[in-house]
Amino acid sequence: MEKKKSMDLLRNLFKYGLPIVLSAWLCYYLYTKVDIEAMKEEISKCNYIWIGIALVISIFSHIFRAMRWSIQLNALNIRTPLVWSIFGTYAINLIFPRLGELWRSIYIAKRQDSQFTTVFGSMVCDRLADTVTVLLLTVSTFFIANSAFIAFGEKYPETYQGILNTISSPWVWGVVVVGALLLVWLFTSRTTNKWVLKVRKAVADLWEGFAVIGRMPHKGRWLLYTVAIWGCYFMQLYLAFFAFPFTEHLGIVAALVTFVLSSVSMGIPSNGGLGPWHIAVIFSLGIYGVGMNQAAAFAMIVWGAQTCLLVLLGLYAFIGIALDKRSVTSKQQQSIN
Repeated sequence: MEKKKSMDLLRNLFKYGLPIVLSAWLCYYLYTKVDIEAMKEEISKCNYIWIGIALVISIFSHIFRAMRWSIQLNALNIRTPLVWSIFGTYAINLIFPRLGELWRSIYIAKRQDSQFTTVFGSMVCDRLADTVTVLLLTVSTFFIANSAFIAFGEKYPETYQGILNTISSPWVWGVVVVGALLLVWLFTSRTTNKWVLKVRKAVADLWEGFAVIGRMPHKGRWLLYTVAIWGCYFMQLYLAFFAFPFTEHLGIVAALVTFVLSSVSMGIPSNGGLGPWHIAVIFSLGIYGVGMNQAAAFAMIVWGAQTCLLVLLGLYAFIGIALDKRSVTSKQQQSIN
């Protein structure tokens, strides 16, 4: 029992502590190279009206995400206040990266008395759609502005080569093949082993939530919401360009490159993108001639404003969830009486 507790503690420290340490180290590394006073001077030039407009659009991106997920959950006969779950997800991710997705699956499953693995499967599908979108955007942007990606490869050759090696690694593809074979065996073998049967049921429930996208109604609307989500993400960054005199003239291609590289950086586990997102944005703006201090000021204001918004939306969500829980409990007691 003690050994298990120690292993769980180490696992949690690695899972949640590592992103915090990574974020802190990246920020320290980044801002030791920045002239803080010069950065403050650049921040003083910010037109916060554009930042405010960008934040309004950011709110709509969360609403569209809730509407998209609701199509998947409705096909599973699961209906609940989804906007709260989305707001809460991003707030939790600020403290514990990736835990927000697990939390929203647990919340929806408990709120509607549904199978957790089914809800979790639908969430995985929701996130997979984002991954596919980022890949499509990356490929499209590469053809539109391939010089920016070539510049990235020249400046960070080890990282660039590491990405290529990972994609072409026989070990990676070997793990994929072995995993696929294990899944085939899991569902085709005849067994009475209770652990195998439990895993089989869990995977089946997970697949149920994942595969619902293939038979759900309103697929066109689901795709439209996907475009709306990522359109909002792009617009909130693009509009932020107009908040500073050193970015307002850069144009939509520079914004697209910055958007794609910053979106890719979000795949690195960190607290709300703290660290990796800043580095990606500063590098992207540097390609188009923006100085280090100016780019750092842009990244600090845009990320800081977005983080403050996520905290406020998270507070709103958790208050709403608490009131909703009290209301449901009250109705249950009244029905019993």
